[in-house]
Amino acid sequence: MNVSCVILNYNDWPTVKTLVERIHDYKILKHIVLVDNASSDDSYQQLLRMKDEKVTVLLAEKNGGYGSGNNMGIRYSVEQLGMSQILIANPDVIFSEECVRCLARVLEARPDIGAASAIVEDAVYGGQMNGWKLRGFGGELLSMGPVSRRVFGRFLNYPEKYFRGKKAVYVDAVHGSMLMVNGKAFLDCGGYDENIFLYQEEAVLGQRMRAGGYRMVLLLNQRYRHEHSVSISKAYDTLTARQRIRNQSEMYYMERYLHINSWQKIAARLWFGGILLEDYAAALLGKCLKI
Repeated sequence: MNVSCVILNYNDWPTVKTLVERIHDYKILKHIVLVDNASSDDSYQQLLRMKDEKVTVLLAEKNGGYGSGNNMGIRYSVEQLGMSQILIANPDVIFSEECVRCLARVLEARPDIGAASAIVEDAVYGGQMNGWKLRGFGGELLSMGPVSRRVFGRFLNYPEKYFRGKKAVYVDAVHGSMLMVNGKAFLDCGGYDENIFLYQEEAVLGQRMRAGGYRMVLLLNQRYRHEHSVSISKAYDTLTARQRIRNQSEMYYMERYLHINSWQKIAARLWFGGILLEDYAAALLGKCLKI
């Protein structure tokens, strides 16, 4: 199996270094490709210190976001290194070699599978199934609201019985913090949409994989740990800053992939405004409690 790991960095080289040191000797990984997304600090110079016969360091011309940076690393892995399976990993994840091996076996055995992932253990939210349905306009709105997604969660996601007693299941989308893709399928489908800077990459990839005739699989007998967006939180340190980016990406996704009409656009903007008000209120309450 020809497996490489792509790790995207932006101003967070210490977290990248920790991950590289942890996985460097995994025999299943033939290469590790580090992509610096035009960091504003000395990340690129620090990443170059990690370069060796197994580790390659690439520098993006600009910070084009999650999709652009990962596309660069995946394209290099396939076209220059000849890799067939590519593990996409955030710097803030922890995974075993066995998990990587199981993901690679699935992709190698089933050419119709474009991507695969495992159950995610979140440092804040605990274990999550990490597989969800591609939703329509109404479902997307409900899934965004802090309150609505909790109230209507059981209608927005696969029921528990869908996962019960199984080793693996088909899903429409998986979390972008760690997944493995079939390199050829990924590039044939167009990869990540580089018009999206951050967020909604999972839904876009699910849409593109589906359109290309590929499926996604979630392994229920393997897990990885996600340290709850350590890298993102460092770059965008307030909840409202992250939510504004999420709203922009969500609107683009709805327009480009769900083909919403003008009335739906108005409804979405009003909904997004309500979510921002909730975030402001939560931030204000947090400050008051600290006083």
